[in-house]
Amino acid sequence: MIQKKKERKTTNTDLLISENNHLSIQFSLDGFSFCVLNKDENVFIDLHDYFFKEINNTPEKLLTNITSVFKEESLLQKKYNSVNVSHVSDLATIVPKPLFDENKLRDYIKYNNKVFAFDYIVYDEIKNHDIINVFIPYVNINNYLLDQFGGFEYKHFSGLLIENLMSIYKYSLVPHMFAHVQGNHCELIVIANKKLQLYNTFKITAKEDFIYYILFTAEQLKMNPEKFELILLGAIEKDDELFKIAYKYIRNVKLLENRSKYTFDAIFSEHDKREYFTIFNQY
Repeated sequence: MIQKKKERKTTNTDLLISENNHLSIQFSLDGFSFCVLNKDENVFIDLHDYFFKEINNTPEKLLTNITSVFKEESLLQKKYNSVNVSHVSDLATIVPKPLFDENKLRDYIKYNNKVFAFDYIVYDEIKNHDIINVFIPYVNINNYLLDQFGGFEYKHFSGLLIENLMSIYKYSLVPHMFAHVQGNHCELIVIANKKLQLYNTFKITAKEDFIYYILFTAEQLKMNPEKFELILLGAIEKDDELFKIAYKYIRNVKLLENRSKYTFDAIFSEHDKREYFTIFNQY
């Protein structure tokens, strides 16, 4: 079952017909979203987000669902000047560049994931930060998108998240922990002393899970809850239970502020910019 979670459509239809438009796509086994950036005016103009409600999500079922969306969504049948794609999954790990060996990709990823002999493993460098992101892409989806667009760039969601947050906060004098919330999972990122200190992803079923992982991470890294800043992004607001329980235990808790170099059509809220941070920052 395919359910549309969110739709934002510009009222300025002239922006949609530009041949210089950029398309960003992000997908996981249970969802698919895309946005359109008009590069003539440097403004985001459209966003669509779908949820795939399946009992057993598989790459094969994902392809079926994405194909259905493409058939019904006219914006996905247009030609774009450029296309970027991000894969959201647990099938990834990060490696410090000085320790990286291209011949050991399978060894890096098998410690966190079950790896099969036929799995195709790739890697990206997180630019300017000496970090390599090793991951297993959904090859069947990449092949389908290749047929649709003729060519595109793709990365893992975690690399985009780390790279963009590092670019904004690397030179901050205050240690930062970031919690990216989406559905029943969250990603924790810690940046301190101008370096990435930690990246991990956790399943959360209750607010107590959320604060436990934050406090446990802070303890392991010897971060004082009275001093570091906790920045929340993804699907979260100040009146959410997750924000409230974080504020109870951490002195400095904030929602991520928009610092995009692009502007946004009036259809987008501040919540949209925070919830879809990664897709608005893949170009």
